[in-house]
Amino acid sequence: MEEPNHTLESAPKLNGLVETALFVENLPQASDFYEQVLGLSKITDSDRGCVFRLADQRYLLLVTHEGARTPNETPSGSILPPCALPQHDGRGPGHIAFGVSSAVLDSWRARLEKHHVEILSEVTWESGARSLYFRDPDGHMIELATPGIWEAPRSDARCETLLKQLGA
Repeated sequence: MEEPNHTLESAPKLNGLVETALFVENLPQASDFYEQVLGLSKITDSDRGCVFRLADQRYLLLVTHEGARTPNETPSGSILPPCALPQHDGRGPGHIAFGVSSAVLDSWRARLEKHHVEILSEVTWESGARSLYFRDPDGHMIELATPGIWEAPRSDARCETLLKQLGA
């Protein structure tokens, strides 16, 4: 019996990224950072994590390390497996990029400075898009990116830069 030939052409279309999870050491501190500094709206929380709504069907989850290692029961009684493998333990910095318009990048810079958040880097990409990089209280690299950082054909330099950073 032949195995089905799955290619990019035959894959069903993905509709976008719905949620991203970051593992955190101190949930109240992390939650305050995303609410107070980034102005996100929390829609639910518990002792193991919280959820922020970014846009229609777009969510950021902050999960404690204990929460990442523990199966979750949904309101309907279904069981979700832990999101961190035991050997990974959900530790280590992650990266997330939020899209912002070019018109508000200076306002974001001022807001970060007001909240004593150090801007680690500001990059102007070959496409003219710009990114601000800083860290949240758990050391996750946060990026505020203006439109155009990934659009073809100018994304090759960004891909090469990221691959070099990853040691690839």
